[in-house]
Amino acid sequence: MRAVLDRLFGRAVAAKFTLRAAKPEDLPVLSVILAECTKAAHWNPADFFAYSCDVAVLDGYVAGFVVWRETYPGETEILNLAVQARFRRRGVAVALLRSVIRAHPGEIFLEVRQSNKAARRLYHSLGFEEAGIRPEYYEEPPEAAIVMRILS
Repeated sequence: MRAVLDRLFGRAVAAKFTLRAAKPEDLPVLSVILAECTKAAHWNPADFFAYSCDVAVLDGYVAGFVVWRETYPGETEILNLAVQARFRRRGVAVALLRSVIRAHPGEIFLEVRQSNKAARRLYHSLGFEEAGIRPEYYEEPPEAAIVMRILS
């Protein structure tokens, strides 16, 4: 039934996807994903490789990415997360986040735009809690960041 509804409303049925470390040849698609995601932190995708960057591959396409770093033993920070619009609502972001959570026991932090209610709901659903606020943290447009954390 779900497949029929997805086809009726223009969404393809999700196929299995795999997670892997990003490669330099992924840069063009990472740039496209970032350009599509107006609420994601916008920085040069080439800079992702200064940290750890994992991608989700769905139907042969890089569907999304997560950038993270270990800031201290037992402490990890998620720096960026984005999923291509055509692959959203298929569990890609959840899988990317869970892979970081599972691989890094301890505290995991992230910042999210205060207005990004969908992302905040997603993070809450995975167990993240709001830990603070950073006024005027983001630019273009200026906006506060909600600091969230989970103890994995």
